[in-house]
Amino acid sequence: MTQKCAINLKNFIILLQNKQMFDILNSKIIIKLWKKIYFYDIKYNRLLKLNGGKMNVIDLFCGCGGLSYGYQEAGCNIILGIDNNETALKTFEKNHPGSKGLNIDLLREDFVDEIKKYIGDTQVDIIIGGPPCQGFSLTGSRNPDDIRNKLYKAMFITAKAFKPKAIMIENVPGIQRLYGGKFYNLIVDEFNKLGEYNFDSKILYAPDYGVPQIRKRIFIVGIRKDLGDVSFPKPKLKEEEYISTKDAIGDLPSLENEPDQEDFDYEIEPFSEYQKLMRKGSDMIHNHLVTKHTQEVKDIISLVPDGGNFKDLPKGVGDNRKFNEAWRRYDSTKPSRTIDTGHRNHFHYKYNRVPTVRENARLQSFPDKFIFLGSKTEQYRQVGNAVPPLLSKSVAEEILKIIDRK
Repeated sequence: MTQKCAINLKNFIILLQNKQMFDILNSKIIIKLWKKIYFYDIKYNRLLKLNGGKMNVIDLFCGCGGLSYGYQEAGCNIILGIDNNETALKTFEKNHPGSKGLNIDLLREDFVDEIKKYIGDTQVDIIIGGPPCQGFSLTGSRNPDDIRNKLYKAMFITAKAFKPKAIMIENVPGIQRLYGGKFYNLIVDEFNKLGEYNFDSKILYAPDYGVPQIRKRIFIVGIRKDLGDVSFPKPKLKEEEYISTKDAIGDLPSLENEPDQEDFDYEIEPFSEYQKLMRKGSDMIHNHLVTKHTQEVKDIISLVPDGGNFKDLPKGVGDNRKFNEAWRRYDSTKPSRTIDTGHRNHFHYKYNRVPTVRENARLQSFPDKFIFLGSKTEQYRQVGNAVPPLLSKSVAEEILKIIDRK
């Protein structure tokens, strides 16, 4: 049955849900509306715009979506994100219009069936993911039997089921050498078992790609053999061109009067190109809630100079924290230290407080229009666990150049 009518999208969906316009078979229909193609899934109450020539991407271990946001900015269609953190999935969905976030146990044998229930026959072009690195990380327990170390297999089980054009795994560089390279070699073995992909890996340094943060990540990329060989993006910036912490967050409100709010208007004009980039598409500052320290803590922070740490404190002061990152104040003239999932050891280069979620997000290269949901602690964790979108975007653009040639 075909009907022509003028109707807005919201009412169109209501009619679909009430089954007033279409005989719906298998809970899925294809809709041509305003010259755009949509996919409507009744079970998940979701309207998705089909790719329109864009590459369809599934993001395993998506978290809040830093990795997939880079692919989205590169022009891909993110159809699905999978994670076991419900709050992170809500953030993912909010910032990836038309995408669905699913909580699926990727250790279950039938997890691919759950994916297929949602996407149906939709073609999957690229599978990306950053398997949890706590079992690998230099800051973790490094337990070789940590069950999370087995989650990487989900990448290859999914690839075997959907046969994408490309696979991309992101993780900490430590997997190359940890336990004699055991885990890295397991990943290599899985690529060899697939047999259909050329693959290679490279450690990329985030400041080289416009991210104002000292952060190294390893990217393991597989390209289907009929499409070409793997290559990685060349650095975009020289060391003297790296984005400094001040150029990244210096335009944000100081919060010195400790207001009880997290949304603000922009108070000053941007004074760096990076700030202009971060503001694009946003008319407000979100997630900028100040942490209120005791006066004792403020007094200790005030003794640490721009770029300094606990070694700059007088003897007997701050003795409860004495390790490399303790009482670390960001250097205003350099990229920030690596953003982690906590927020207790690093301090603003100028103000006597820890950075806000928004400041950390800026240092991770999340634009201001990317909004984080959940408690403040959950937001900090989402930011710290994420892949910098600008770094992800550079990798995505390189992959697209290869697979778009065919």
